[in-house]
Amino acid sequence: MLLAIDVGNTNTVFAVHDGKGFVGEWRCSTYHQRTADQYYVWLRQLMEFNGFNGITIDQVVISSVVPQVVFNLRVLSDRYFNCRPLVVGKADCDLPVDVRVDEGTVVGADRLVNTVAGHDRFGGDLIIVDFGTATTFDVVDTDGAYVGGVIAPGVNLSLKALHEAAAALPHVDVTKPQRVVGTNTVDCMQSGVFWGYVGLVEGICKRIRGERDRPMKVVATGGLSTLFNQGTDVIDHIDTELTMHGLVLINAFNRKRLNEQNG
Repeated sequence: MLLAIDVGNTNTVFAVHDGKGFVGEWRCSTYHQRTADQYYVWLRQLMEFNGFNGITIDQVVISSVVPQVVFNLRVLSDRYFNCRPLVVGKADCDLPVDVRVDEGTVVGADRLVNTVAGHDRFGGDLIIVDFGTATTFDVVDTDGAYVGGVIAPGVNLSLKALHEAAAALPHVDVTKPQRVVGTNTVDCMQSGVFWGYVGLVEGICKRIRGERDRPMKVVATGGLSTLFNQGTDVIDHIDTELTMHGLVLINAFNRKRLNEQNG
């Protein structure tokens, strides 16, 4: 069994893959001081509660945008699952696609994983929009290579900043407003955030397509992707499991490589 771990700035997702598909998924808040023992107790309890009593994890793959968390996840893998984890972005983890960016540039592991998964599921010439802590736009070339992208503040991050910087403005939820023009403070803020980000997505995708001068499919992922899809027709596909699928592909690619090397 494979344990795929995706560490984001806000949440960390653990998912178990049995070789055919995911059979369980759990998430917790990302906290860099959580120890390997704490991870294991929490994860084991959830797995047992969901009926995975006899499950044996023998492979672990990790994607993390929070470097401080990786050490304890490595310890978790070594101590409790008796295996060396594969960490995306490290020297011993190969990718099935090229990364064509400026020399010395470090690309976020989640963006590389999404590139691998996006090319596998939807082919090349993609714009992958990830609605996470940051809203990212990743460009996938015809052959599946990662060739760059755009980083903008995330939706919830923008709302938090607006609330904290303006004393008179409340914290509001992200939702699609019934009308563009609000008649109270909450409606005005929700309209600004929702339609503002719809405009951001449409505008950036239009400019990327113009710069690339070719048809490009837009794939959206992240928890808010289904919500923002309600306000625009620029998105061609929604795939909330994109990152996890990419982790499975990268793990399989590296295991095959190691098996070939070992004869």
